Amino acid sequence: MAFLHTTAFIPLFLHVCLFSCSAWAKVELTMHESVEVYLGDSAQIPCQYSFTETNNEPSFVIIQWFVRIVGNSSRMRIFYGDNSHDMVDNNTIYSGRINVTSNERGSQLIIPDVRLSDEREFVCQVNGLAAGNAEGKTHLRVFAPPEPPVIEGVLNGISVTNEMPSKVASCEARNGFPKPNITWYRNNIPLTTLPGHVNVLTLVTRESTAYYSVQSTLDYKVIKEDRDAHFSCEVSFFVPGAIRTVESNSINITVHYPTTMVELWKESPQGLVKEGDMVELRCQGDGNPPPPFIFNREQEPDLDLESRGDVLILTPVSRKDSGIYQCRPLDTDSFNEVKGEMQLTVHYLDPAVVVPKESEVMLRGEDLTATCNALSSLKTSTVWYKNGKQVGKGNTLHLQDATYDTSGEYTCEVTVPSLPTLHTSGSVHIIVQGGPQLLGVEQDVQLEEASGRMVNLSCEAQGHPAPRISWNVIGSQNWQEVMNKANEHMTHSVVSVKVTSDISVQCNASNDMGNEVKAFSIKATEGSGVIIVGIILCLLLLAILGSVLYFLHKKGKIPCGRSGKQEITKEKTTKDDIVVEMKSNTKNEEAVLLKAVNGDKKGPNDQ
Repeated sequence: MAFLHTTAFIPLFLHVCLFSCSAWAKVELTMHESVEVYLGDSAQIPCQYSFTETNNEPSFVIIQWFVRIVGNSSRMRIFYGDNSHDMVDNNTIYSGRINVTSNERGSQLIIPDVRLSDEREFVCQVNGLAAGNAEGKTHLRVFAPPEPPVIEGVLNGISVTNEMPSKVASCEARNGFPKPNITWYRNNIPLTTLPGHVNVLTLVTRESTAYYSVQSTLDYKVIKEDRDAHFSCEVSFFVPGAIRTVESNSINITVHYPTTMVELWKESPQGLVKEGDMVELRCQGDGNPPPPFIFNREQEPDLDLESRGDVLILTPVSRKDSGIYQCRPLDTDSFNEVKGEMQLTVHYLDPAVVVPKESEVMLRGEDLTATCNALSSLKTSTVWYKNGKQVGKGNTLHLQDATYDTSGEYTCEVTVPSLPTLHTSGSVHIIVQGGPQLLGVEQDVQLEEASGRMVNLSCEAQGHPAPRISWNVIGSQNWQEVMNKANEHMTHSVVSVKVTSDISVQCNASNDMGNEVKAFSIKATEGSGVIIVGIILCLLLLAILGSVLYFLHKKGKIPCGRSGKQEITKEKTTKDDIVVEMKSNTKNEEAVLLKAVNGDKKGPNDQ
């Protein structure tokens, strides 16, 4: 009876302990401080959580998403989910617009086609009941880049004699969010407000669509040197994780003053010129109005080049167009005295030549040298790549002691450091041929698994031609191949085997150039749970047997401690004749029980 009472108490004790441990559990929740997306993109707001008591995680978790109402501190629930239900709340601004995906470690709120009005705070709440609860928040920021800036310069000329700054140009950037900014440049140098010299007037408009449009006007006091100046505007705006800028076209302004000199320069492109570019040469005098000009090359002074006013356009240019260009005004007063000239150099880079060409087959262990060259007017730099990773530098690539990892496409990229837009490339495909090579450190794998379990065995081999993989299983009839993938150089196979006894498995990889074998030995073991249950049952049987022997001894049914044979009285007994004697002295009773179990022949009354 005392034994049965103790057994009934154990589950209750364990339940109380488990509940007490759960009460001390805590939820750890992680969210981004902010998530930034472009207008129209899909916003993904993750909410990751974990429980500090990993051995007692709750079986029931509630996840709720809320959104902060713009203009006040209240919030509105938009989603509810638990182990069996997922529900997007009705009659909210996000009904029918959101999706939520969840797993055992987190939840993710997805908002397709983000709007400007979605820029707000989102709250994730996780409730594990007795395991604890927590919540976090993420601020969603929405960005819409504005349209490219449009610059417009004044059409009339500006005189250096004007006492106050005159309007030079206007610049507009439309439909951006948040508000973009505009900066003015003169010859690529930013202009700041300077009373009496530079004035900038900016007008910001909030459209009905919630976009911002910015319009800026530049007033500038011109000087004679502004005849060569280029004015431009730049719009800067926020994007996810950065600030970006877009520059407008540059404009010239006309400055009115007498002509004293003529200048010829390259208007575009900026920097060095390469073959295929469109080159614009501009000839301008320092007077107003400017006279018409004629263009020629110094090598051919009597051959006039076709031009448009003060501009000569060469397109597309080649290395033959290099030389000294000149312009002269058709002004009888200055024709014989004034001219402008400049040196135009057209740079080039010929196509790359790779040796060996296209593809090359080599045996495993061999060496190979590949070269890549390209003729250029400037100093070049050559880099070799394989799968996007740099594997060499310089015109020559050395491949030594080739392995299967050596196989692949090798690309050489030839660039001109001083002119990055000038580049060329070539490639060669290397094929390494040889017998199979099994991947993995061990070729003989020893495993121990519980009987009745399914075990997955993986075998991966590389080679060329691609290896074939076959399996030989001894000791189990319950197995099957669950995966077989192959490409040009690699084969990967997985089998699933049920452990019913000790098993020997062989993976055989082979091709026309050889074969290789990997062995698996699986030893079947009994589960530890069966052994523990058996020990407990044995202890229970011993305790029951000891109790029965003790009570029979007390009734004189067992002749313990006497020599010789004694007959046991053969009387028919009934269940009513069996009497269980209860002692108030618990210690003595336990001693008798222990001695009966241990085989002692004398009871406490016999001593």
